[in-house]
Amino acid sequence: MRALNRKLFRDLWGMRAQALAIALVMASGVATYIMSASTLDSLRLTRSTFYREYRFADVFASLKRAPRSLEARIREIPGVQRVETRVAADVRLQVEGFADPVTGRLVSVPEGGQPVLNALYIRRGRYIEPGKEDEVLVNEAFADAHGLGPGDSLEAVINGRRKKLHIVGVALSPEFIYQLSPGSVFPDFKRYGVMWMGRKSLAAAYDMEGAFNDVVLTISARARLYDVIDRLDSVLNRYGGLGAYGREYQTSHRYLSEEFRQLTQMAAVFPAIFLGVAAFLLNIVLSRLISTQREQIAVLKAFGYKNLDVGLHYGAMVMLMAALGVTGGIAAGVWLGKGLSGIYMDYYRFPYLRYELRLPVAAAAALISSAAALLGTAFAVRRAAVLPPAQAMRPEPPERYRESIVERMGLRRLISQPAKMIARHLERRPAKTVLSIIGIAFACAIMMVGSLFRDAVSFMAQVHFDRIQRQDLTVSFVEPTSRKALYELQALRGVEYGEPFRSVPARLRFEHRSYRTSVQGFEPGGTLHRLLDRSLEPFELPPRGILLTEHLGKILGVSPGEDLTVEALEGSRPVREVPVAGFVREYVGVSGYMRLSELNLLMREGDAISGAYLAADSRYQPEIYAELHGMPRVAGTVVRESAIENFYTTMDRQVLIFAFFNTLLASTIAFGVVYNSARIALSERSRELASLRVLGFTRGEISYILLGELGLLTLVAIPLGFVIGQGLCAIMIARMQTDLFRVPLVLEPRTYAFSAAVVLVSAAVSGLIVRRKLDRLDLVAVLKTRE
Repeated sequence: MRALNRKLFRDLWGMRAQALAIALVMASGVATYIMSASTLDSLRLTRSTFYREYRFADVFASLKRAPRSLEARIREIPGVQRVETRVAADVRLQVEGFADPVTGRLVSVPEGGQPVLNALYIRRGRYIEPGKEDEVLVNEAFADAHGLGPGDSLEAVINGRRKKLHIVGVALSPEFIYQLSPGSVFPDFKRYGVMWMGRKSLAAAYDMEGAFNDVVLTISARARLYDVIDRLDSVLNRYGGLGAYGREYQTSHRYLSEEFRQLTQMAAVFPAIFLGVAAFLLNIVLSRLISTQREQIAVLKAFGYKNLDVGLHYGAMVMLMAALGVTGGIAAGVWLGKGLSGIYMDYYRFPYLRYELRLPVAAAAALISSAAALLGTAFAVRRAAVLPPAQAMRPEPPERYRESIVERMGLRRLISQPAKMIARHLERRPAKTVLSIIGIAFACAIMMVGSLFRDAVSFMAQVHFDRIQRQDLTVSFVEPTSRKALYELQALRGVEYGEPFRSVPARLRFEHRSYRTSVQGFEPGGTLHRLLDRSLEPFELPPRGILLTEHLGKILGVSPGEDLTVEALEGSRPVREVPVAGFVREYVGVSGYMRLSELNLLMREGDAISGAYLAADSRYQPEIYAELHGMPRVAGTVVRESAIENFYTTMDRQVLIFAFFNTLLASTIAFGVVYNSARIALSERSRELASLRVLGFTRGEISYILLGELGLLTLVAIPLGFVIGQGLCAIMIARMQTDLFRVPLVLEPRTYAFSAAVVLVSAAVSGLIVRRKLDRLDLVAVLKTRE
């Protein structure tokens, strides 16, 4: 087999540029898989380690107020292992040098040591000392956003009283890896912070000595989660319990889990597309290479080589290309994975990152890539192995040239002789022409996939902030209050208009399915916060019944007209059957919507509101912030501009950065596909083109023949690529729908233009490279006949 081995390496060296391009395409697919899978594994490992070492709770519950003696009853619930009761409260903060409204969450911790559950990782500084009433620990994300650290201080409004708090440490908690304010979908590290304070000090401020209003617990491995939750709710109901829930509904854990799910989908879809294109490309390259080596195959068989030997020879060629691609892809994937993991570390606050590339992941990448390469070339390899020597020694029968369709349409006199040759060559080999077009079309299509999310995010922002949430400020109250509070807000200088809203946490049930979310109550005819139908047109609230977001309706499996069980999780916790009046379209979050009067009737309350949407003159906003900061009933304020900024920041970290990496890899694939098409055409037609040179054609004319063919194929392939790209994008979108975000299938004209431009530039660069090779054709070799 030494002769075959020498031939193998000589062939690879002779087609080194094509082999490298194919390896780059495969490396892009492998790198995408390694980047996604290794990042996912590393984040999961880091999260599970952090959860385990710092004792993240399994069940969470809030309530109005209960005596600490109730802790003993909670411990007696079957399946409960450890219990931690706490005092927690939402406060307003004032950071020096920052004028925007800031809210925070104060959580009590034992003063003598770490909490039993949800322990703290002290990044900087120290733990709280016993007896120090004004000492706090601050969450790292909030501290970094404001440049705060041990020794700094800030002012807080705690239970209506101003108090200066001294920061003694910066901490992290498994409970707040993803720091999100209540009711928000996007994090805002500058305007929301989490702090920990000694239990005695915080309890005294809220008249909670000997009491608690928050509890977390862990359960045994054999315990049934929902049995524990039901028993806990029955214990806490008389104390104003707001409904216990497990980890799956805990904000930080839930967002992390959704992020992991998206990474899992991307790790499956993107590499599959890239490797599929690589396999397709390999099949084209090897098929055409074998057609040019018919005589060599015949000679090998004449000298005694078996079909298996020939098949293994070409299979080894494929595997060497795959090995090069796998090696480069793993190296690039690890580098990109570390970078992507580092970006996530800035967003999801872990104390450390344990990056790892597991051997099964690398092995899977190598196996999948090799299998894709072999499957993609199996037919070509088989055809080489079974080709009879006598048949292979004969030259391929000459092609029959006849007038092309363009000429038969009467346009013969309008096109030049080289143009006629291009048309006739493409028409005489329709299968190869179609395959070349499909290959270039896929190059265009994968560029569209890489740019999809940029368009989708822009569209989501436009719908969410221009059509749905049109208010300048959103003010929420500490607890539901009377409508008089709205009039007070409207009386503030600079406030032009206000609309009330009511928000009630609820568990929605239909048949055996349930979902924990909130029901929002609005007044009909509102203009600051609107609901949209499936056509994204304003949708009026019905007189009775509940509207659901489309995604929530699918989760519950409910249809309009059917009764939905609404279990409120605050107040007297009423349970009502409410008919589903229809669905609304939203791309962020899931909720139920009712008329404000209907929701208050369901809650058996008067004309209560949870907050207000305000339209305000931007010139008076600092003055409005100051007024709101002094109102004890105001729990927090969300500013429209900051919400939009946070939306883009969130989507940049979660989707757009990953899409950027994939766009770079897709560009590599696009160039590889187009370049290979050009090189294959050159290898097939070099003898013919050199013959034309001998007959008197100029270099420019033969370049026109070959590059004109490439240009025509590219122009035809781009529209087909648009169609294929739309299909691939639809597949991506279908696998990316979550409870938190629904990415719409939106492709802007700039995406089509960018994808086409990349393919055209790739074709131009490939054409320049091929033109240089045309200029160096060995004309003497043309005089050597094959006979």
